[in-house]
Amino acid sequence: MASSPAAPNRNLPQARFVVPHHVASRAFPTETVLLNLNTGQYHGLNPTGGRMFEVLDECGDPEAAAGRLAEEFQQPLETVRSDLHELCRSLVERGLLETEVA
Repeated sequence: MASSPAAPNRNLPQARFVVPHHVASRAFPTETVLLNLNTGQYHGLNPTGGRMFEVLDECGDPEAAAGRLAEEFQQPLETVRSDLHELCRSLVERGLLETEVA
């Protein structure tokens, strides 16, 4: 089962991510709040998820974001890639992030 999370990560660098115009975000010390203006639903991210969202929003490139975050968090790149992939998947499902094929 260890190979299961690695398979989706191969797709991560092939897409760019953008925060749609209908998503508003605000960072607080203990969480980042995302609001989907189309649905009126709020979503909260812990500080780590909030930082991942911020870096991904800045660069759009998940591979570059993973490298930057691995350095910031002092964590193995593969761990950060996996976590970032899961966050991206979750945000896309909720309409808080969109993909653009690179």
